[in-house]
Amino acid sequence: MQVALSQPFSSYEQRKTVATFAAQLLAQGYVVLRQVVPPALIYNCIEELEDHFQQTPFCEGVFYGGLTKRFGCVLRHSDTAAHFVQHPSVLAITEIVLGPYCDTIQLNLSQGIEIHPDAPAQFPHRDQDMWSGPKGDVEYLVNVMWPFTDYTPENGSTVIWPKSHLWSPDAMPDACDPGISLSLEPGDVLLFLGSTLHNGGANTSQAVRRGMIVSYSLGWLKSFENQFLAYPPEVARNFDPKLAELIGYRQHRPNLGNYEGQSPAVLLCDDVPPHLAATDALRPDQQAMVDAFISNLSQAA
Repeated sequence: MQVALSQPFSSYEQRKTVATFAAQLLAQGYVVLRQVVPPALIYNCIEELEDHFQQTPFCEGVFYGGLTKRFGCVLRHSDTAAHFVQHPSVLAITEIVLGPYCDTIQLNLSQGIEIHPDAPAQFPHRDQDMWSGPKGDVEYLVNVMWPFTDYTPENGSTVIWPKSHLWSPDAMPDACDPGISLSLEPGDVLLFLGSTLHNGGANTSQAVRRGMIVSYSLGWLKSFENQFLAYPPEVARNFDPKLAELIGYRQHRPNLGNYEGQSPAVLLCDDVPPHLAATDALRPDQQAMVDAFISNLSQAA
């Protein structure tokens, strides 16, 4: 399913449209939004990441690919990358998809990727398999692919098996089902579920396929990329507060991921007190239950 979209959601009508895109993502397992970021952002991000694309060695192992380059910590290497990670349209759709299963979403990964000529097709897989929880009832992850070059069937564009998120979690396609190789341009963005079967295609061209993959997961999961090592407090305190929260410098209610009983965002302050008071961080429904319990105790007394 491919959808034309020229700007982030801001008006009432656009916010209503978010639900439509999220429904298409859930129905098809993927959705493509066209030209959602201006060329200047793409050029700036490529320029800031160029040295890392050049200096990063090829991967080791057949899954990552011996003719593929990958590097993480993208937000440390590029200030512009934050515009992609915090894209309001992408976040709005992701929150609809993952929101029923968590209190907050989190950044799971940001990774630069290059697929070089002669790279074979990657093994078809579902990214949700990194977690061993039950599959089929919960969506754990939304992947977001930002192309920095044209993605074509010839240069190894992402291959998707539509509606494969509705198959048995272990089901693989038969030999006569090659999936669909998506054609994307810089400025487009591909969203697909962690339960959707996909792979990087074979690069039979003479050109490098370059892009950035960003993913978001349920806030109570262990993230693929260890965000606190990628962005320790001395790095994260320079980020926009909302970006720091997305990385994990906040609590997932109730009280999950705390530091000394408080939000880890306290570590982003200039002066962190040596002793902190543990402070409740409850969901509204839990707070209501606690209040009712206290009220009943008072009445009984």
